[in-house]
Amino acid sequence: MVIKRIPETDHGIIGELSTEMFNEFAKFMRDKGWIETKSMIAAGICSGKALEIGPGPGIKGLEWLKSTTETHLTALEISDDMIKIAKRNAKEYHLADRVIYIKGNAAQKIPFDEGLFDVVFSNGSLHEWEFPEKVFSELYRVLKPGGRLFVSDLRRDINPLMKWIVKSSTRPKEMLPGFITSLNASYTVNELERILTHTPIVNFKIHKDPVGLSVISTK
Repeated sequence: MVIKRIPETDHGIIGELSTEMFNEFAKFMRDKGWIETKSMIAAGICSGKALEIGPGPGIKGLEWLKSTTETHLTALEISDDMIKIAKRNAKEYHLADRVIYIKGNAAQKIPFDEGLFDVVFSNGSLHEWEFPEKVFSELYRVLKPGGRLFVSDLRRDINPLMKWIVKSSTRPKEMLPGFITSLNASYTVNELERILTHTPIVNFKIHKDPVGLSVISTK
C-alpha cells in the first residue's frame, strides 16, 4: 500500500549549512555515477539552448554541459544560497561561460518568452512544486516546437528494500531527513498522469525505474 502524499516546502533549501550539505550530497551522487546525464541525453536532451528548473548546487546541469557540445544552459533557482554555490561550482568546472543562474519561482511564472528553449529539464524538484500543472504548462510554453522536456524525481511507491538501500548509502547522513520528506512528497505514475492531463502536454511518456520517475515529452 502506498502512503498518502505529504507535500513538502516550495521555498527551496535555504541557509548556508543546508546548501553546503546539499552540495556535498550532489557531488556524492555524481561520484557514485547516480546523476542521470546519460538518461537525459538518450531522451534527446542533448543540444542547443537549455533551461533547467531547480538546479540546486548546479551539479547535474554542469555534468550535462560537460557531456554535450555547443550547448548553453539557463538555470532558474528559487534560493539565493544555492545560486552562490552553483556559480562557484560552474567556475570549478570551467563552464561559467556556458551557464547563467537566475533567481525565480517556476510555480509563479517562468520569466522567458514562448518557444525560447530547445530543451527543458529538471531533477528532484517536482515534488516541491505547489502547482505542478502550472509548472508543466510553463515548461511547455517556453519550449520551441520540436523541443524536448525531461522531468525526473523520486517515486513514492519505491520498493521497501530499495528504500532501505538508498537510505543506508546516503551521504552525508544529515541529508536523510530531507530524503524522507522528499520521498513522501513525491508522486506515483498514476498521479503524474492525472497531473499531465491538466496541461497542454499531450505527447508524453512516463518511465519508472527502481528509485524514480521521469516524464519525457516532445512539443
